[in-house]
Amino acid sequence: MSASSRASYSPLLSPSISSSRSFTFFRFILPQFIHRRSFIVTSNTSDCNSIMPRNQKRGGQAEQRWIQKPSSEKMDGPSDAPEIKSAASAETITDGINRLGIAENSAQSPVPVPQFGSISVDEIAPLHGQNNGQSHVSVGCSPVKNANIHGTKYVFKPKAYRTVSGATTDAAKNATDTATARQENAAQTAALSNLFRKKLLENFTVDNCTYSTAKIRATFYPKFENEKSDQEVRIRMIELVSKGLATLEVSLKHSGSLFMYAGHEGGAYAKNSFGNIYTAVGVFVLGRIFCEAWGTEASKKQAEFNAFLERERMSISMELVTAVLGDHGQRPREDYVVVTAVTELGHGKPKFYSTPEIIAFCRKWRLPTNHIWLFSTRNSVTSFFAAYDALCEEGTATSVCKALDEVADISVPGSKDHIKVQGEILEGLVARLVSHESTKQMELVLKEYPSPIGEVHQDFGPGLREICAANRSDEKQQIKALLQNVGTSFCPDYVDWFGIEAADILPRNADRSVVSKFLQANPCDNSTTKLKEMVRLMREKRFPAAFKCYYNFHKVDLISSDNLHFKMVIHVHSDSAFQRYQKEMRYKPDLWPLYRGFFVDINLFKASKEKAEEIARISADVGKNDKDSFDTSRKSGLADEDANLMIKLKFLTYKLRTFLIRNGLPILFKEGPAAYRTCYLRQMKIWNTSPGKQRQLSKMLDEWAVYIKRKCGHRQLSLSVYLSEAEPFLEQYAKRSPENQALLGCAGDLVRTEDFLAIVEGGRDEEGDLETEKDLTPSSPSPDAVQKKEGLIVFFPGIPGCAKSALCKEILSASGGLEDDRPIHSLMGDLIKGRYWQKVAEERRKKPYSIVLADKNAPNEEVWRQIENMCRSTKASAVPIVPDSEGTETNPFSLDALAVFIYRVLNRVNHPGNLDKSSPNAGYVLLMFYHLYDGKSRTEFESELIERFGSLVKMPLLKSERSPVPDSVKTVLEEGINLYWLHNKRHGRLESTKGTYIWRWVTWEKQLRETLFGNAEYLTSIQVPFESAVNQVLEQLKRIAKGEYTTPTSEKRKFGTIVFAAIDVPVADILNLLSNIAKNEPKVKAFLEDTNMANNLKTAHITLAHKRSHGVTAVANYGPFVNQKVPVDVSALFFSDKLAALEAHPGSIDDQKISSKNQWPHLTLWTAKGIPPKEANTLPDLLLQGKANRIEINPPFRISGVLQFH
Repeated sequence: MSASSRASYSPLLSPSISSSRSFTFFRFILPQFIHRRSFIVTSNTSDCNSIMPRNQKRGGQAEQRWIQKPSSEKMDGPSDAPEIKSAASAETITDGINRLGIAENSAQSPVPVPQFGSISVDEIAPLHGQNNGQSHVSVGCSPVKNANIHGTKYVFKPKAYRTVSGATTDAAKNATDTATARQENAAQTAALSNLFRKKLLENFTVDNCTYSTAKIRATFYPKFENEKSDQEVRIRMIELVSKGLATLEVSLKHSGSLFMYAGHEGGAYAKNSFGNIYTAVGVFVLGRIFCEAWGTEASKKQAEFNAFLERERMSISMELVTAVLGDHGQRPREDYVVVTAVTELGHGKPKFYSTPEIIAFCRKWRLPTNHIWLFSTRNSVTSFFAAYDALCEEGTATSVCKALDEVADISVPGSKDHIKVQGEILEGLVARLVSHESTKQMELVLKEYPSPIGEVHQDFGPGLREICAANRSDEKQQIKALLQNVGTSFCPDYVDWFGIEAADILPRNADRSVVSKFLQANPCDNSTTKLKEMVRLMREKRFPAAFKCYYNFHKVDLISSDNLHFKMVIHVHSDSAFQRYQKEMRYKPDLWPLYRGFFVDINLFKASKEKAEEIARISADVGKNDKDSFDTSRKSGLADEDANLMIKLKFLTYKLRTFLIRNGLPILFKEGPAAYRTCYLRQMKIWNTSPGKQRQLSKMLDEWAVYIKRKCGHRQLSLSVYLSEAEPFLEQYAKRSPENQALLGCAGDLVRTEDFLAIVEGGRDEEGDLETEKDLTPSSPSPDAVQKKEGLIVFFPGIPGCAKSALCKEILSASGGLEDDRPIHSLMGDLIKGRYWQKVAEERRKKPYSIVLADKNAPNEEVWRQIENMCRSTKASAVPIVPDSEGTETNPFSLDALAVFIYRVLNRVNHPGNLDKSSPNAGYVLLMFYHLYDGKSRTEFESELIERFGSLVKMPLLKSERSPVPDSVKTVLEEGINLYWLHNKRHGRLESTKGTYIWRWVTWEKQLRETLFGNAEYLTSIQVPFESAVNQVLEQLKRIAKGEYTTPTSEKRKFGTIVFAAIDVPVADILNLLSNIAKNEPKVKAFLEDTNMANNLKTAHITLAHKRSHGVTAVANYGPFVNQKVPVDVSALFFSDKLAALEAHPGSIDDQKISSKNQWPHLTLWTAKGIPPKEANTLPDLLLQGKANRIEINPPFRISGVLQFH
């Protein structure tokens, strides 16, 4: 950007920069704020409050016009590229825009009705809404300026807006004009309608002259999944901060949903959608934020903000917190947003602002910011993690913010106080690594950009909850009412929600061929090339994602048969897609990241030869510049793996409400209290909840189950309003004791939502948090020690050809069986007619103490749940036997394992299930079973089985030292997998002998047989001998039957809540010291014998701080010294008839004195029955009263201990 360009920047477009020093800072730290073009603004904007019925202050300003200053930098591009227009041209277009609006039949505050010329929209489109005395709303046509219809350019020339009260009285004079305008508008509307009925996309062919542009329109941060455990991530974070390479940034996690805004034309977006109630609520809340922050200037600032985002191609991401979109952990007291990301989209890879830049940006526009803490030293970062561990099971917003304020290097309070606007129930914290310069940058921002003034207190009209309450007929009505009350300054038209209703053009999914044609067309620039690369990769690898395309009605004036505009939503269905994509990025570092909340503008168009040459020249320059563009992770000085380190830390007070109560409701009502109890116990085990909290929660949840079942009967409580019943129950439960209050964190102060809850049609859950962290399903009893009075179910999560039937025969015929006196019998699935698992359940009831070999493939979670139910109802344990395999990224079975399974099946003869060499579609059937496991890596597959059933038996399959799969085998399997994917996508579970691809299946089945039999020697040689595999399985089963089996751990997180900090010392050293004292002190010898100290002393520690007595921060401050050795001098022995302790004096670590927060540092040795250990603190007082003895140790006895958290 040139100096002259900067000098001509108009401060009216954005909040002004007040001093030369602040401007220098923006050039240094906020280059995104330096605008590339200059505009002059002539203000003429109507006040946003003018359409709100209950405003106290009203006012109007002249119409706002944008006039771009002359520039020599001109460049022709695709049809949607910005064009430089003269002031007169800009004025003409501004005056010609026909805005979409809503008219309200009300005596109060008449709303301007948009006109086609002098004809009201009401005369063109039928009215929509209620006729029962409530607001009567009508939606007309969106702005259509230049519609290219069949090569003819129609130009709409609407006159200025007029209200009914301002209509001309000279009707006779304008009668002719009115009639003409009516005819023109009707013709234009019909032409536009015909254009969209002509199957534009189907008739759009891709050839050498076809080009595409793709530009990201809104996005949130990439989702990076840590492959390391949470504990490993913590250690790495502490290491990098300690070395001065990074700073740890921590922010509050407000409990809401993702909302993104890119300006009015750029669009409003939810996590995976747009044009629905979620985005309408977001637009309304954001618009109201401007009103509260700017007061009478709100309309002007709203328009400037929209223009700023459009011109700079930026989007902002927010956490939308509201009571109208369903319950999370606590109903918020207010509806609000908090800005979490600011993204400069440009024409290439998105660039995300750093947190200091976000705060500066938000303070200039008076947007809400989050609470941020920075930890830049080893002491502070270790203290932070210790503080979280001390609070993770009972932390609330007040206690957490207080503790973090005390241990952080910098604390930046949010402009929205979580306690005041959301409440005490805090979802969690987000900790991530940022540049080590962040602390300095933050200090500079806070100095240069102080917090804006407080909110403006005036009446802005009905609030969100009032509007939703007054419009209860359907989702569409609520959307219209919300957008109407936002005002035209912020939301001039509603095309993203309703399309162009006057022309009967509604928002809908475009044909799937949009993506195919986009991939086939020539890319115009590097951005398009990179986005095509991403889409192509995800489709080829069959990632669980959808690419949904819609016509872009904001570009309707540019659409023609040779120029199509779409919005593409990249909807990732499963987090596994992010994990897989991360692995692809390791092999292809130039790949763009896969973002959360991912929306792309796509343009498909035809270009002449001259235009194509110009595009090629321009795209080469743009691509070179984009490749050299700014990269945040590299600038931070961190490797990519470290730059993306992030950890989410949630609190039990939130999780018990959402995951245990809300998400447990379906299980409670469908499967009953027993299944619910199993389910929540398993979830608490996964979280590594402390035993004490598990007991307290179990008692509370059992009471909740009885309460809600009695109140609701068989009708399940709605998840979206579960707090209407849960909160009153929790409030009463908390009142019973301080212990209950601490367990729940906060209860009561319920906000009633039933009357104003937004109507979400189709049961959508935009944020997706109605899913559990891991599927909340009940597990079977753990067979760590199988009771002889219990039965045992052995089942096989495998694939045909995994040798389960042969294994069952070997188990039945094994000498001595499983060395267990329980009878063993097998049920072969191929020989049982009807429902197999129901038959197994019947056999279990007949022979409850037997061992059942369930000889049938159990490939999915639905079957696993049936087995779990069987275990509970018939008092049995279940043991899964799985073929051992390395698996792939998305399947627990590798391709060579699949090849062996198919090869075995094709060698069968006269199989009972008719799946053998004579089966014409044997390959298809094996692929169908293979895909039943799709989406789970081997680790995920095994972990889930262990978590559900407590055990896992692996049957050896392939030799560890084997040659790679031959290319011919790999190729034929991959071809089959691709064919299966196509078949399944079109026909679902229809057999391969039917459908579109029948002949391709015939060809492939023949090729499969030829290939596998041609590689028979290889497929035989890589298999572990069957006899050896059977012996290993038998040994594992015998250990389980005897109770000698140790359950493998599947949970990576092993750190838990912290109660106190202490120095642990060896018990042997303490007993040795006491023995030496007793040799010279008869009283001590007698005391030790009476208390049996040698056998009763199991652990020894010197308490340094306890969170109940000294506070969370006092405990957390010992974090930097955890796991380090501390010298301790023991100077005296104190004992009475009920207590005994050693007086202890901790030494130093690295010249830093370790001091105990206890007034009398000591090591408790013994307390009489019923005496709590803390009473040992009274021994010095008892000595003064003559009720205790003291034996001095001179010189003091030095022992070495290790500082630990407990």
